[in-house]
Amino acid sequence: MLSTNRPALAPALSIEQISKAWGSVVALAGVTLDVPAGSCLALVGESGAGKSTLLKCLNRLEEPDGGRILIDSADIRSRDPVILRRGIGYVPQGDGLLPHWNVRRNAALVPQLVGLGDANRRADEALALVGLDPAVLGNRWPHELSGGQRQRVALARALAGGQGIMLLDEPFGALDAITRHELRETLLAIRAARPLTVVLVTHDLREALMLASAVAVLRNGRLEQTAAPDELVGNPATPYVAELLSRSGVTS
Repeated sequence: MLSTNRPALAPALSIEQISKAWGSVVALAGVTLDVPAGSCLALVGESGAGKSTLLKCLNRLEEPDGGRILIDSADIRSRDPVILRRGIGYVPQGDGLLPHWNVRRNAALVPQLVGLGDANRRADEALALVGLDPAVLGNRWPHELSGGQRQRVALARALAGGQGIMLLDEPFGALDAITRHELRETLLAIRAARPLTVVLVTHDLREALMLASAVAVLRNGRLEQTAAPDELVGNPATPYVAELLSRSGVTS
């Protein structure tokens, strides 16, 4: 367990009137969301809704054209983007593992970058937390792992530095149904074990309802509804949200 390097408190996120466009293409149009400390927000919607763009604004992989993002009331633009990213766990689409590094070194990346002297121990603790035995898998190479194991290593890398925020961009989308279910259970266990604030991008509304404290439905860069899972299912705010629920086979 990551008992020695977990943050004392999970940070809160505030997203205020974020906009982003590429020429005439609007990716985000005045999106405002609050993510309370220790909660999980799922961003759902069709392709092109703006989910991944919004997620990348949270760690400054994308810079918004307007609005601001706060972590514990501090504007993230006041921080060096590289230092900011090292303090935020990020699992991109695909696992993003470095193929020429073994499992332990991949998991130890952030602790090494920030100069923690016990990087390998932290990596091993993170690997154990995500369900991998570091004694068995720590010296293996990414190409020797299954897809589910690779995603677990990516989760460990997003935890090993004691990060209090985790950003997940479709982390389970390319996996088979059984492995997806196992990794969803792993994510729930991780959140129970340490104080994390999580933002999850997913196309799978059922996954969002299972994992999230609140679900934000995006459409063409605009926010249709944000609600707790039960409220979203029982009281869709717009015809689009009702249609999305229906197409996903979700009924109240």
